[in-house]
Amino acid sequence: MARQRVPEGPAPDPAVQKLRIRYTKRGRLRFSSSRDFQRALERALRRADVPMAFSAGFHPHPKISYANAASTGTASEAEYFEISVTQRVDPESVRVALDEALPEGLDILQVVEAPPGALADLLEASDWVLEFGGLDVATLRAAVDTLLEREAAEVTRLTKTGPRTFDVRGAILTAEVLTPSEAADTFGTTHVVRPDCAILRMVVRHTTPAVRPDDILTALREIADLQPPRPPLVTRLAQGPLDTATARVADPLAADENADGI
Repeated sequence: MARQRVPEGPAPDPAVQKLRIRYTKRGRLRFSSSRDFQRALERALRRADVPMAFSAGFHPHPKISYANAASTGTASEAEYFEISVTQRVDPESVRVALDEALPEGLDILQVVEAPPGALADLLEASDWVLEFGGLDVATLRAAVDTLLEREAAEVTRLTKTGPRTFDVRGAILTAEVLTPSEAADTFGTTHVVRPDCAILRMVVRHTTPAVRPDDILTALREIADLQPPRPPLVTRLAQGPLDTATARVADPLAADENADGI
């Protein structure tokens, strides 16, 4: 039996603190892939001089974990990852330094010290807004009503293991169609919508397999014959714990901020 090689040199410094971080994908940066972001983040962490913890072995890599990233082409105000560091740091200082080191559009909004437990377990639902340019509100509302009247709506998506068919209707907790003026009153300054579009806002439960906005668009096309003149602009406004009484999505970092007094 071949002898197992043992890496030479000292063991990596242990992690003493874990940080949870919220960031955005805005503008043209919504077309960056998960791998694109990972490369940009690792460069930014080095430029920001964050004392990263590394894995052991022949190919050490920084201890970063990602949670439920939005797909390429989707904008988001609520993307999350965690990092482990070898020295205790001030979360706000890390936020400022990391935000300056990343390109505009990949903006760091929050950094908090992570308590025990998995971040992924807190991400139970997402709040989405879809802006359909060139589509009238009445047509979109009729299509959404048709979908909501169904007890189930199955779609088929091609996955790495082949075609997979699943229900999207059960994951939709709320869905409302808004005019631009109604959306402006609802969103305020948190999200600016275009004036010439019909807007669909949805709260979608995280399921396995994950129901994505494009799956719901497929259902609207197949069930209600919705044919928008161009693909909608899709933005995730929030993801986090689900308040089942109100079907609202909470901030997964809010409890951590309050607990740490940051």
